[in-house]
Amino acid sequence: MMRAGGLLKLAVLVSILFLVVFLAFELLESNMNLNLGKVLAPPVPPRHKCGLSKSCPEDHFAFKITSGAASVVGPKMCLQDNVLMSGVKNNVGRGINIALINGKTGELTKIDSFDMWSGDVNHLIKFLKEIEDGSIVMMATFDDPATKLNDEARNMIAELGSSSISILGFRDNWVFVGGKGIKTKSPFEQHIKNNAETNKYEGWPEVLEMEGCIPMKHE
Repeated sequence: MMRAGGLLKLAVLVSILFLVVFLAFELLESNMNLNLGKVLAPPVPPRHKCGLSKSCPEDHFAFKITSGAASVVGPKMCLQDNVLMSGVKNNVGRGINIALINGKTGELTKIDSFDMWSGDVNHLIKFLKEIEDGSIVMMATFDDPATKLNDEARNMIAELGSSSISILGFRDNWVFVGGKGIKTKSPFEQHIKNNAETNKYEGWPEVLEMEGCIPMKHE
């Protein structure tokens, strides 16, 4: 009886030992797989404000601006990771879309859109006249931005730093970031002509997208 009891205890101990060894190997393999996964997994690229390809200096505002797509998808404006205007926000319209930002704080101060196909250009002119000095001005087109534009409106936009406003035409795409009181032409501007031979969409050119870093205005 004693021998049988001793064998039983030995069998139990051996079983426990095998179980402990098995669990130890399982845990070790799990940790090795986890560590190997960390080593082999591709690094997650850092995310920058507004989805920019790189970060902006501390004393700059990050922006990304996209023109409208034909007459279907509205333009989008982003500043410091905040979407200012977009089709999703339902605050864009046909023509020229404009967002005004405080050049010191980056705070959005005003947005509006102006229909340049069937609207009144005088509404745009009034808006442009009321822009305060030091304001950052973001503009993006949707559908037709130019049919109702006149020389007065074009000259006022040129004074904000635009180089292309004088040749902006019917159904052209255009994105622009300038400022009230700017002394030079803005480096932030893209323009593509409506051309039946090169248009991406039937009757409209391809979408324009522009990103960059706007210097903060200092006293």
